[in-house]
Amino acid sequence: MKPFWFGAGPVSNAGVLVRLGAIGAVMLSVAGAFAYVGGWLSPVRLTQDRMMAAFQDANGTHAGFRRNHAKGVCVTGWFESSGQAAALSKAAVFRPGRVPVVGRFALAGGMPFQTDAPATVRSMALRFPLPGGEEWRTGMNNIPVFAVNSARGFYEQLLASSPDPATGKPDPVRMKEFLAAHPETVRALPLIKKRQVTSGFANSTFNSLNAFRFVDAAGASVPVRWSTVPVQPFAADSAEPSAAGDKNYLFDDLIAQIAQHPQQWRLIVTIGQADDPTNDATLPWPAGRRQVDAGTVTIDHASSEDDGRCTDVNYDPLVLPSGIEPSDDPLLSARSAAYARSFTLRAEEEHEKPPSAVTAPEVQAGGKS
Repeated sequence: MKPFWFGAGPVSNAGVLVRLGAIGAVMLSVAGAFAYVGGWLSPVRLTQDRMMAAFQDANGTHAGFRRNHAKGVCVTGWFESSGQAAALSKAAVFRPGRVPVVGRFALAGGMPFQTDAPATVRSMALRFPLPGGEEWRTGMNNIPVFAVNSARGFYEQLLASSPDPATGKPDPVRMKEFLAAHPETVRALPLIKKRQVTSGFANSTFNSLNAFRFVDAAGASVPVRWSTVPVQPFAADSAEPSAAGDKNYLFDDLIAQIAQHPQQWRLIVTIGQADDPTNDATLPWPAGRRQVDAGTVTIDHASSEDDGRCTDVNYDPLVLPSGIEPSDDPLLSARSAAYARSFTLRAEEEHEKPPSAVTAPEVQAGGKS
């Protein structure tokens, strides 16, 4: 039999079998890698589906809604760059000028009809469509640090927080065990509890929590975190308005404030130093780090998620333009994977979804249903 030809020279039949066997082994190993990543070969490996199941255990089943930050409202506006961050990052968003913003304000947790409460963590998510088809998406919270620093820690926190069927409340024993296994959470909780809780979304500061890297035109990079700091004056939350029967008081106030006049936040970038932690979101950076005022986020329109522009947006923190890169924080890839699975699930369940807590008529009425 004539030899087969692979590459530059002839080989025998035996050589062909060896090479085919090698190729098969490579393909099998690639398939095995995908299986491992998918959790198919490991009953204890943490996967997207297990994370989604943990959200469901902790919050109940709510078809068609995001698995976390389920209660929210859409907003739109623009970002006006000051140009001051352009020396740190070549991203188009930091060039002097204006780009549109599609955003979302929400409460943490997977309960889309929860009653607004001061202590519930608030979030601000922003999508910046940029010239040339690039985008920047960021999700921020009104806490100074994350409570966990790994996907496994977040998963175990959800399990510990799941209500006991007998009491309807988390089991104190399970929570104690979780805290004993996670000293980083024990360290972070006092910082979170110490934060100043404001009267609403409009005067809250929202923090990226995860570290990223800004890359300039020459290729040099620096570690950064960012915050949106309100132009609106600070006012402390002094009561539980929900006791008066307004389950959506935080959202109603925000909608009414936007209807009166646009609300604004300064985008403040904090530049880390070489020894500042970038792989642990439970650790704050020291006070006094250099900060740059990158520009102003202006929000001038609110709408219900039932008909708003943020409804189909997955605020994946790894959707980044050239000039912004992820750090070595493992939570970033974990958040990205969980957000993607949540997005897929709620898209599949769209036909089952009931109206959101903050309805279109409520928004049109200026924040009062």
